[in-house]
Amino acid sequence: PQLTATKAGRHLVREKGTYLVLRELHRWEREPDVLAACEKLIQVLIGDEPGPGMENLLEVDVPEEVEQELQRLDREEEERWRREQEEQRQEARGSTPCPEEPSR
Repeated sequence: PQLTATKAGRHLVREKGTYLVLRELHRWEREPDVLAACEKLIQVLIGDEPGPGMENLLEVDVPEEVEQELQRLDREEEERWRREQEEQRQEARGSTPCPEEPSR
């Protein structure tokens, strides 16, 4: 991500075909932090180039409330991913949780 902070860095990373490598990594990677980093980097690579004055993303001021909202969304996404992984592990073991029996 540091390399993609500048316009020249983003251009270089795109030019080298990094997106294709990241796409394949994202298909088989299971570590939440690695997946999150891949997704963020892919968004930078496929997104529109920032407007004037925002060429260096490390120098962009992000309002406090926006930063807090982004952090909250990151936490929610990580929790969703962890729940999905746990469900997949349970299904693979054949031990999906049984629904409770109805009360009589």
